[in-house]
Amino acid sequence: MTGLRLYNTMTRSIEPLELVRPGRVTLYACGPTVRNYAHIGNFRTFLLVDLLRRWLEASGLAVFYVMNITDVDDRTIQDALAEKRSLTAHVGRFIDAFFADRDFLRIRPADVYPRATEYIPQMIRLVEKLLADGVAYRGEDASVYFAIGKFPAYGKLSRLDTRELKTGASARVSADEYAKEDARDFVLWKATKPEDEAVGAVWEAPFGRGRPGWHLECSAMALEEIRKHSGVEVLDIHAGGVDLIFPHHEDELAQSCAFTGQNTFARHWVHGEFLNVRGTKMSKRFGNITTARDLQEDGVKAGAIRLLMYQTHYRQRLDLTDEALEGAKRGSERLGEFARRLGGGGGEKDSPEFAAAAERLRAAFTEAMNDDLNAPKAVAAVFDFVTEGNRLLDEGKAAGAMALGGWEFVDRVLDAATPPEILVGDTFRLSETANVEKNYSAPPSDSDGARRWAIEMAGARQMARKERDFAEADRIRNLLKEHGFEIRDTPNGPEIARR
Repeated sequence: MTGLRLYNTMTRSIEPLELVRPGRVTLYACGPTVRNYAHIGNFRTFLLVDLLRRWLEASGLAVFYVMNITDVDDRTIQDALAEKRSLTAHVGRFIDAFFADRDFLRIRPADVYPRATEYIPQMIRLVEKLLADGVAYRGEDASVYFAIGKFPAYGKLSRLDTRELKTGASARVSADEYAKEDARDFVLWKATKPEDEAVGAVWEAPFGRGRPGWHLECSAMALEEIRKHSGVEVLDIHAGGVDLIFPHHEDELAQSCAFTGQNTFARHWVHGEFLNVRGTKMSKRFGNITTARDLQEDGVKAGAIRLLMYQTHYRQRLDLTDEALEGAKRGSERLGEFARRLGGGGGEKDSPEFAAAAERLRAAFTEAMNDDLNAPKAVAAVFDFVTEGNRLLDEGKAAGAMALGGWEFVDRVLDAATPPEILVGDTFRLSETANVEKNYSAPPSDSDGARRWAIEMAGARQMARKERDFAEADRIRNLLKEHGFEIRDTPNGPEIARR
């Protein structure tokens, strides 16, 4: 048992994290369906899992983290068909894009990224056993279905009432996704159709040529990987978005338990809430899909996105607005600037004030994170430390190993700071021709022009200092600050940073 308590969707309560094997965590998260670029709502879930994984490791646990990639399902096939491309060609570029977006957002890679199309033999074995045990059957359409009437616990995760359930041909559903209250026998293996053949999404199986259903894929991949790594058949934590509770996770749970004979597939089910855009859930219907690369192209830094996500608890809906992004940007830059100041704040021995502040930070951060990953409260503790730390640095107090260790402890988990952008470092040289009387009242509007303006202004300030015109040097420093730049005098020469 660890100090972490998590909300468990299965029990609808916050519970202590209890592990199958002490000190070791098996964590599985449903990853992207690579039919298009993953939107920022998807990445809210992926950032939740990144936070969970980082906190588990910061707590001293060994984590084996698996995130699947769904590269075959109804939607990927439909989209590949529309583009007249093979399934492999269609999804390949979006797999590459997902990894690029993951790296941009500083999400630490999973230990394994199983792709559904690479685990077909494991899926076939799972279906064969369910057929042999009488929990699955072959329908008139030659597809194989899971008989939920043969699994009495069906519905316990999503709290569906199956008392009125009718089984049989009229109560089957072959689509990967279906209505939230539509509890019927679900498809495990889909008999081949012309569109499957057209894009190369077909495999031979003893029970008929076809392809896996979406729900089957995750069970086979998760079981295969945790068996190989840990020799177990029960996950410690299964994570995903709230939209996956039914049907996806309910169906995963049923087929996995029926296959293994275990009474559960995961000890803890963790689900993150939706992200809205200006109050409305992201969807093609509303035309408000925002991707990670959209934000990146708009100049939003990863630290700001991470801070925005963690300022709202993962079980609460988050509204993405321009105002919220701007606030997160300023907060992330403040964290980055403090980290820079702290790094140059003194020797190895902390002042008593800094040592006490670092101890308070660790205690408050740990208490918050152990309380169902209460990241907003943890973030508040970090900003309290930043405020106090800046005051102590202003007073000349030494920040040593304890202060730096406390900062690094929380930064490794949140990773939400945006380092100052250094435009001119120790290679800066004075421009002897710089003339402050030219046109230094305001920078050009474009980014490159503003950068050149800031560098010229820094040169003009250096010239003013050389001539001991300190009033003019201060005027230039204040003008730079007014337009979003900060000039710093370091032992290696001046640096300019965007604020």
